[in-house]
Amino acid sequence: MKAGYFLSAASLSALLVTAVAPASADDKLEQLKEQGFARIAIANEPPFTAVGADGKVSGAAPDVARAIFEKLGVKEVVASISEYGAMIPGLQAGRHDAITAGLFMKPERCNAVAYSEPILCDAEAFALKKGNPLKLTSYKDIADNPDAKIGAPGGGTEEKLALEAGVPRDRVIVVPDGQSGIKMLQDGRIDVYSLPVLSIHDLMAKAKDPNLETVAPVVNAPVYCDGAAFRKQDVALRDAFDVELKKLKESGEFAKIIEPYGFSAKAAMSTSREKLCAPAK
Repeated sequence: MKAGYFLSAASLSALLVTAVAPASADDKLEQLKEQGFARIAIANEPPFTAVGADGKVSGAAPDVARAIFEKLGVKEVVASISEYGAMIPGLQAGRHDAITAGLFMKPERCNAVAYSEPILCDAEAFALKKGNPLKLTSYKDIADNPDAKIGAPGGGTEEKLALEAGVPRDRVIVVPDGQSGIKMLQDGRIDVYSLPVLSIHDLMAKAKDPNLETVAPVVNAPVYCDGAAFRKQDVALRDAFDVELKKLKESGEFAKIIEPYGFSAKAAMSTSREKLCAPAK
């Protein structure tokens, strides 16, 4: 399967200048077919998303999106890296055609974008110093320890979970990427770095640092699923995406794409957008 390519900010700006003017929801798919590519937002957080040194885009979320867009007649995906907190504003502003980045479904996000059915599901994990000296197994543990600092992606689920658990803003450190999070943990600038289980496992495998360990899953943290996110006015495109996603799941091709990355196809097929977007009772 072909890999997509990552655009630099300058290249993306040039592409946007020459792009066709935004179409109506009914015409959006035709627009993407004509231009030959869909612009997707990613986070470069393996195994959800990844960008190689040569600019090739991979990871479970882009691979699923690429397969579906190809079936819809859109030959390629072109990715740009974005912080999680900037993804939805970028989508709404028309800088992306979709978000395929492990952006977990939550009611407030469901109100802002049109999600596909679930694609990737995961729980939360902590990376910490060996022996877990502060005995941190939950976000509440961090809140309760005045000396504990947590690193998390800006605008991401982990940042929100920490703040909701009562961790003060000044002890929640925004980290730009996974490699920076591990380095900050190694340097003692944070006491714990939090990401989904598979992302933490990937980072720890690459770090090969015997002085670090993992807590997974985080106690009392929810299990989340993502989906591809589209603008609210592009519901027709989302619906067409969902039709092909359903076919992928039923044929077994979906499992072949995501399970080598460590994700469970069964988990994604056991829930629905309706359940994940429902407000908490």
